[in-house]
Amino acid sequence: MTLRNQVLIWIAFLVVLVLMLWLFRGVLLPFVIGAALAYLLNPLVNQLQRWHFSRGWATAVVLLSVITIFVGMFFLFVPMVGQQLIELIQRLPRLVSDLQSLVTEWSPSFYEWLGPERAAQFQTSINDLTRQVLGFIATLPAELVNIGYTGAAVIGLTVLTPVVAFYLLLDWEGMVRGLQGLLPRDHKTEINGILGDIDKSMAGVIRGQGGVLLIDAVFYATALSLVGLNFGLAVGLISGLLSFVPFMGFAFGFSLSIGIALVQFWPNYWMVVAVAGIFLGWQFIEGNILYPKLVGSSININPVWLMFALLAFGALFGFVGLLLAVPLAAIVGVLVRYGVSKYKGSSLYQGYGGEAVDTTQPDAGNDVLRAP
Repeated sequence: MTLRNQVLIWIAFLVVLVLMLWLFRGVLLPFVIGAALAYLLNPLVNQLQRWHFSRGWATAVVLLSVITIFVGMFFLFVPMVGQQLIELIQRLPRLVSDLQSLVTEWSPSFYEWLGPERAAQFQTSINDLTRQVLGFIATLPAELVNIGYTGAAVIGLTVLTPVVAFYLLLDWEGMVRGLQGLLPRDHKTEINGILGDIDKSMAGVIRGQGGVLLIDAVFYATALSLVGLNFGLAVGLISGLLSFVPFMGFAFGFSLSIGIALVQFWPNYWMVVAVAGIFLGWQFIEGNILYPKLVGSSININPVWLMFALLAFGALFGFVGLLLAVPLAAIVGVLVRYGVSKYKGSSLYQGYGGEAVDTTQPDAGNDVLRAP
């Protein structure tokens, strides 16, 4: 089979896959979460197998342990977080109004420096922004109710997800063998290398980045609660869980926490500085210690492309698209890097009289240059 036909086949396969995801996007959520959970827990099941557990018992023990932990955390934290979240939504209009009053109180000299005309324009902009924020807050409860109705499948989700994860874990080795049996024999080694890179990238996304996300949520919630910030537990958890979008968790948590701290603590500006220090200090630790250790270079995706993937997949597939965006972006990144390496090893790139060069050899290009 020619290279052109192979490329066409893989493109057709990709198009069919995207079309299937789009067609079944409404029922994919429990399967996506179940598959991610199975991928995450498979190393633990393998470890129990090495301790002479059968695959079935190992799967049952690991999955029941995880479900027990999740249920315990749900009953322990969700009522408290839900109460804080409801109070925060109710208090947000008053918070915005208090912040506007503080700005007005602090800014006589600023308005004087702007001059009457610019000061009026600035005040109009602030008022417009305030109205937009208050309008969003007014519609937020109704949107949450709508999410609850359209997500009436939550019960189905909580039932289906563990079942999907159980059967995927139980037959994980069989699925891997089946996939290996379908690989073209002539390219099996090369494809296995690509699949190994994809596995490494997926581990960075699901295990590494998932670990960073959970650590962020725990730290922000604990630190903000300890400094006595109102709604600190809810703000911290939401900030941590939003960290899967680059800079989104930090930006959301920092801006909202500083706004609450200004209203709550002013004129004790040291408390405002402490709240800001929590986010700025942890951002430094995450970027220089946590992320390199837990994720490293396995994802290797520019944050701009990652944000584009989140927006694009979110627009195409809704909430399921947001869950799939980062893993699929990681897979596409691996395939693009592989394609670039093949292109650089081809005669199209090398241009040495149509002679292809193996770029894996350090001196391959020099050998061609030395050729008569």
